[in-house]
Amino acid sequence: MTERYRNAADLPDALPVFPLRGAILLPRANLTLNVFEPRYLALVDRALGNDRLLGVVQPGPDGGATESPEGKDFPLRRVGCAGRITAFSESDDGRMIITLAGIARFRLGADIASDAPFRMCAVDFSPYAMDFLCGHGEDEVDRPRLIETLRCYLAANNLSADWDRINSASTERLVNTLAILSPYGPEEKQALLEAKDLRARAEALVALAEMELATRDDGSGTSIQ
Repeated sequence: MTERYRNAADLPDALPVFPLRGAILLPRANLTLNVFEPRYLALVDRALGNDRLLGVVQPGPDGGATESPEGKDFPLRRVGCAGRITAFSESDDGRMIITLAGIARFRLGADIASDAPFRMCAVDFSPYAMDFLCGHGEDEVDRPRLIETLRCYLAANNLSADWDRINSASTERLVNTLAILSPYGPEEKQALLEAKDLRARAEALVALAEMELATRDDGSGTSIQ
């Protein structure tokens, strides 16, 4: 679905943005959102009625502790990711469940004045031109170590996984999906988003998991050596 976007020229230079603390989106990975606030239901309606595109960006650290602060003037992180709505469903109580497919990261520009209840912002994709290249950097990732780290992390947390899907996933999709689903805080999530390339993101995931396992190692052998 996202292959139609081959470079920055295929995307608009302004997007409606969905600010959500602790949530990131990355190229060719999916993010599912439960949308219930009227301002963001209006955003989804706008996207569905146009090009189905929106930007996911975290509120800035000075924007309070809520997931999505009130108003339209709170600070935003400077890097986000554009996504296309590929699926949606509406519940009886008016909520919407949407699935976003990541396209490319952007550097956030200025707000664009609008009467809409959500924010429109200028976006610049040029710093992340490589995001448009499917699979870029996969050969540089130490996939076996990433898989082994994931295996140890899941075991330590008594979690299961669909290993058939994991083993069949491309390295890019695996790394970016793990970054999106990782249980870390806003700062760590932003660092994963802003990693300079796929290898750096994979290494950051391994480092974060190793640190967590090291701090809780009880001699059971679940830490990574």
